Amino acid sequence: MSSVSERPNTSQADELDFFNRELSWLDFNYRVIDEAYDSDNPFLEQLNFLGIGSSNLDEFFMVRVAGVYDQYHAGIEVAENKTNMSPDDLLDAISERNRRNVDFQYKRYKQLVEQLPTLNYSVKAFTELNENEKEQAVQYFRELILPTLSPLGIDAYRPFPHLKNKVLNIFVNLTKDEEIYQAIVPIPSLLDRYLTFDYHDSYVIVLIEDLIINLLEELFQGYEINYAYPFRITRNADFDIIEEDASDLLILIEDYVKQRRHGAAIRLEIDTRYTPDFNAKYDDFLQEVLEIEDRFVYQFEGPLDLTFLFGLVDTVSELHPEATYTPFKPFLNPKHTGESLYQTAKEHDLFFNHPYDSFDPVVSFIEHAAVDPQTIAIKQTLYRVSKNSPIISALKKAAENGKEVTVLVELKARFDESNNVYWARELEEAGCHVLYGVSDLKTHSKIALVIRMENQQIHRYVHLGTGNYNDKTARTYTDMGIITANPEIGEDASNFFNYLSGYTDRPEYHHLHVSPFAIRDSLIDYIDEEIASHKEHGNGHIIAKMNSLTDKPLIEKLYEASQAGVKIELIVRGICCLKPGVPGLSETIHVRSIVGRFLEHSRIYYFHRNGKRHLFLSSADMMTRNMTKRVEIEFPILDKRIEEQILHILELQLSDNTKARVLQSDGEYTRPAKEPPLINNHISQMEFAGQKKAVLVKEHKQASQGKQRPFARFFQALRRKNQK
Repeated sequence: MSSVSERPNTSQADELDFFNRELSWLDFNYRVIDEAYDSDNPFLEQLNFLGIGSSNLDEFFMVRVAGVYDQYHAGIEVAENKTNMSPDDLLDAISERNRRNVDFQYKRYKQLVEQLPTLNYSVKAFTELNENEKEQAVQYFRELILPTLSPLGIDAYRPFPHLKNKVLNIFVNLTKDEEIYQAIVPIPSLLDRYLTFDYHDSYVIVLIEDLIINLLEELFQGYEINYAYPFRITRNADFDIIEEDASDLLILIEDYVKQRRHGAAIRLEIDTRYTPDFNAKYDDFLQEVLEIEDRFVYQFEGPLDLTFLFGLVDTVSELHPEATYTPFKPFLNPKHTGESLYQTAKEHDLFFNHPYDSFDPVVSFIEHAAVDPQTIAIKQTLYRVSKNSPIISALKKAAENGKEVTVLVELKARFDESNNVYWARELEEAGCHVLYGVSDLKTHSKIALVIRMENQQIHRYVHLGTGNYNDKTARTYTDMGIITANPEIGEDASNFFNYLSGYTDRPEYHHLHVSPFAIRDSLIDYIDEEIASHKEHGNGHIIAKMNSLTDKPLIEKLYEASQAGVKIELIVRGICCLKPGVPGLSETIHVRSIVGRFLEHSRIYYFHRNGKRHLFLSSADMMTRNMTKRVEIEFPILDKRIEEQILHILELQLSDNTKARVLQSDGEYTRPAKEPPLINNHISQMEFAGQKKAVLVKEHKQASQGKQRPFARFFQALRRKNQK
């Protein structure tokens, strides 16, 4: 039995035992940006990671920083329950840490842009163009840009305009007849962010704000341009939706989306490159009008909003696909489509490990049900779906074919509200029964139920997953799911949908745990059982994989398990408020984060129980919101073959020493030593997906004979190869 250092036995950890949630998120975004520095990533993918870092940061400011701002302005002295930082102190800390991040980000941006000419592309300023290039740029400006621009003067007759969230603008300081004038030129968001000029197999890219700012004289004729600079604001999008008095939730959500467009400005970003000696000329005018504090004014010597790099990567990759990730084709079992999918699910549970396994069977599960005469009803929850969702199309077709179709569309899915309102109306018009969610909760669970009449008997088939029913994100997010014909899980699914659609008390379940009622309690119970098992047998072991870990009761329970000597391995991609490796508190807890080609999104909870093993998948992270403010599902893996495969995947992720970072007790993330065997779990799982077809015929035969599964053999071969 392992030993741990002694520590005073307290019922609750104090604030020194936790990391702050917001600062931990900024550390995660730093890891995303750090991937742009990894030369093992293809060149254009390095640029992509810079764009991801910017996209992440926009949402962080709109939601998380905005929430702290609201607390600060409300005079709240304690921001949250783990570190007891005041909102004021937390805002200062956020500003300081984020400046580290963006400095790191723009340093790499400049380095990569300097290397772009190796692919025959160059990002140039207008002043760097030759005469021929300038002539083409000016022509483009006059024909396609100038007519769309609306300069907005600011004076007694023209008040300060409303500025859109995350849209580029140009601030202009002008002189005429010795009078100083100010104006703002919003750049229409529908215009392309950059222009590409083709010159004999080499390409020049000019950013639109660079072109406009160098040709402002054509917009302000008769005025002298003193100075000008691009800027951008981020607005508060953290509004509460008050549902109590809502007679029509659809209209309420639409009003909420409109309200968000007018949220207070909380961040001001300025590109200083076009104004020599910028600080001497900057007069705080924008900052004062927008009421933005100094700590959230960012000045860059580079372009704002690096999400334009997504489009740039697409442009360059058309001629240089070798500079992106090698295309990957997920594995598709030919039995996992149409009626054969249902017949196979009768024999045994089906497991899908996306994106390595194709998402097509999940789509086929609904598409076949929509046209199958045996189908009586389809019930499904939807949180985020793609723009042209085949799932939505199948559900509409099912209703048109006379099936009973019930769909919960979560209208409160942040930043997908408008999209979900649209789909809700589309589904209603097709004849589906549409639920808008549960009052004061977000329905984040991923479940689909198909009810069929087979030989005069009712049969239920259920899909349960960790990720959204989104065929696009299923290509880049790692998620897991099962399709099962287990009668008890089918009954649980029916009870769950009855809870969503009717006035029913909290239902009882055979196998499912559902928040906000039971997931936290179930996890605490399983941790307690692991503690008891460890005290008896000395081999306690917990593995948990999730996006973020913030829930204080669960963290404190993990600390308790560590103090009892239980080995705890956590794979937490994003926020982690738990401090690992602290003597007497958490020294048996190890935390790693994996950031790489695919976004780690699956939630897995494993408890050893002296070899009796309990393994769960869930839509829920160990976050307070998932435990108390959302409808989530945690479901067991009952098929031992699937359990074995998931445990091998966890083993692989815990062995990753190329894309993993290990969290230290001081909050720093360090990379493991790159020593043989070198393991990139994303590459290894892609390799296995490529081998699946070859072993498909042997798989069930060997399983029935009790022989080792192909997945286990693959990992043994991988270890041997790396050791050589």
